[in-house]
Amino acid sequence: MLLFGLAMWAANRFVPLLTLFPDPWRRLGVGLMLIAPIAPVTALIQFRRARTTVNPIAIDTASALVTDGIYTWTRNPMYLGLALLLAGWAIHLASLSAAFGPPIFVVLIQQFQIRPEEQALRAKFGDEYDRYARRVGRWFGRGAA
Repeated sequence: MLLFGLAMWAANRFVPLLTLFPDPWRRLGVGLMLIAPIAPVTALIQFRRARTTVNPIAIDTASALVTDGIYTWTRNPMYLGLALLLAGWAIHLASLSAAFGPPIFVVLIQQFQIRPEEQALRAKFGDEYDRYARRVGRWFGRGAA
């Protein structure tokens, strides 16, 4: 996420394409960046309460499948928070060149981090995870794949 943020800044600085947001509207980006940590922090608190790992690389050490609280709205509140942070940064930077960052981040994080995590959770928690995934969306809303 930090690399994406830096790349967005560099694209905005050195290849500033069309300005998307005039100055007063750029403040919305700051507002979005301020609220973006709410979902990840809430998720971390829930993981601590459930006494399970927050390490996405060590899913095999997970002792519980957390499905309440923020996890009734999204299966990936931590990644959602990072994506919202990047979206806020893109709005603040205000150029089309910076706007490419968040969607590319979402595609890559979904392909190379979220899907492998889902496979590991499915292997560890089986039908319990499948029922949860059908109920709650990967990013938000109703469940799907």
